[in-house]
Amino acid sequence: MLDTVFFYLFTLLTLGGAILTVATRNAVHSALFLITSLLGVAGLYLLLHAEFLFAVQIIVYVGGIMVLFLFVIMLVNLDAAAAQRQFSRMWPVALGCVALVGLELFYFLGKGEPAFRIAAPPPVPEPTAGNTERIADVLFSQYLLPFEIASLLLLVAVIGSVVMAKKRI
Repeated sequence: MLDTVFFYLFTLLTLGGAILTVATRNAVHSALFLITSLLGVAGLYLLLHAEFLFAVQIIVYVGGIMVLFLFVIMLVNLDAAAAQRQFSRMWPVALGCVALVGLELFYFLGKGEPAFRIAAPPPVPEPTAGNTERIADVLFSQYLLPFEIASLLLLVAVIGSVVMAKKRI
């Protein structure tokens, strides 16, 4: 019962944040609503007992990428008139998408209740090893070489950025 309440809460948080991301005109507010939506997705991962994906979602997406988005939005001063001209040409496409979604909605409403019946999910077996532990086993056994290559590429990128930053100072 409590899982269902949290599922609907995180789903509402995810969908509400996503809708407000698209509907808001201010870019900073839109990025903040996207952070809200990503936190809702992280909560859904937690409900699925995927603790590693929960942590990665928060650290990488919310903590890293969205902070980068906010810095770019704040540093780049966008001309509001140019943005208005660009979006005014998209109205026919937007109306077509809304009409298509409306037709799909009426189709499923016309089919009746069997189209909306959701089967109960099968019970989730308790894993013998943790989710993070299984990911680490696969990562360091089957995918050891690609993991090491990726770590070397990241090391080269960090060294390159430090060298480039020192030349500017």
